Amino acid sequence: MHAFFDALAEHSFLQTAVVAALLASIGCGVIGSYVVVKRIAFIAGGIAHSVLGGMGAAVYFGFDPLHGALIAAVIAALLIGWVRLHWHTQEDTLIGALWAIGMAVGVLFIAKSPGYQADLMSFLFGNILLVPPQSLWFMVALDVVLLLFVGAFHRQFLAVVFDEEFARLRGVPVGFFYLLLLVLVAVTVVLLIQVVGLILVLALLTLPAAVAGHYVHSLGRMMLIATVLGGVLSVSGLALSYQPDLPVGPTIILLAGAVYVASALFSQWRDHRLRTRIVDDPAGEAKPHG
Repeated sequence: MHAFFDALAEHSFLQTAVVAALLASIGCGVIGSYVVVKRIAFIAGGIAHSVLGGMGAAVYFGFDPLHGALIAAVIAALLIGWVRLHWHTQEDTLIGALWAIGMAVGVLFIAKSPGYQADLMSFLFGNILLVPPQSLWFMVALDVVLLLFVGAFHRQFLAVVFDEEFARLRGVPVGFFYLLLLVLVAVTVVLLIQVVGLILVLALLTLPAAVAGHYVHSLGRMMLIATVLGGVLSVSGLALSYQPDLPVGPTIILLAGAVYVASALFSQWRDHRLRTRIVDDPAGEAKPHG
């Protein structure tokens, strides 16, 4: 890891990669917390895998693949959300269909595009080292959009995430804010595919937030911890992969997975110990965690 930090001071592409990782961690922590609490990880996965179709089409017609990814992700989010709201019994089927169709359409466009699309393949499996500096501004813009909407409608998102029926009784337009939340998930997916690729994006979207959820019960604190943890995991994975020349995206996900498993085991041990103390101390001297 010492070699990585030495190289970081000298090579601009590594500096760009670190900045991209930190920018991606913002969406990872903020929107990933909503995804974990609302338990819509499968929906996020469907959105992520439908993105390849938009990227392939953008490359075929000569546009920036990230712009195609954003359009495809938003369309998939709105379609899945509409079906979930109005045709609930077919939600799983539609997500699976979009998952497969998006990948198939993307592969077909890639196959018909002239030349070998190495950059597009990096979006599939992730290669943060290939993020061009100009893409950082695109990521900054996406982060700003996410933070503006979350800041403006956090209370409404809370109501939709925790209790849709109560939100309806309070006059909150649940359908609108549910669709808006899925659109923000789509934007976050586009942020993260530059770091770990669309195949692994679901793990980075959910694991830092899931780890944070083991220790805090406030959604705001969960977002903050998940954002910091996502940045630490991404930069650490980048550093660990540098010396042995390993693929960065899978290294980040394996590190995140190891942290999640360790945290889950520790959380189980802590809760078991707490229950044991409560049984041994029925007078209530043991204070519950919180």
